[in-house]
Amino acid sequence: MKFFIRRDKNEVLVKKLLMKNILRQIVSFILPVTVLILIPLDIERNISVRNYALFFIGLIIMIIGLFLLVMTVGTFIRVGKGTLAPWSPPKKLVFVGMYGYVRNPMITGVLIVLTGESIAILSFNIFIEAIIFFIINNIFFVIYEEPNLQKRFGDEYMDYKRNVPRWIPRLKPYNTDSELINK
Repeated sequence: MKFFIRRDKNEVLVKKLLMKNILRQIVSFILPVTVLILIPLDIERNISVRNYALFFIGLIIMIIGLFLLVMTVGTFIRVGKGTLAPWSPPKKLVFVGMYGYVRNPMITGVLIVLTGESIAILSFNIFIEAIIFFIINNIFFVIYEEPNLQKRFGDEYMDYKRNVPRWIPRLKPYNTDSELINK
């Protein structure tokens, strides 16, 4: 005699959504791990502490960058319902949290971490990686991401783009209500 366990459709749906969310979280960290760990390990053969004061300064800078990165990835997933990966973009425009100050806070976080790494181990190679990473991302944003966001989100994105700088943060966060009143 065989016994079959009948699963509730809601239970199966919840498990699928949970697995999808876990997969999004993993994918969201593959790109930063590659840029922040794998590439530096490949390009910098002499990883050692040569100056303890600079090491600790670099470590503090890295922690700030990691905090910014984790915060923004979390906001992207939670609010935007997507990931930072181009193949799983957000479904909603994200302009809250750090995105209210600057349009690319994730990339800013990565650049801060790379700068901290280069200071911590006195690595010119990692500093050059940070510059190349910035240039590549800037070109990508101008040529692909910004036009794509304009197509996907229309006037909402254009208003956001007009009011929030790409790289240099605003002093006060973007607020759609107050921005509309000031027009």
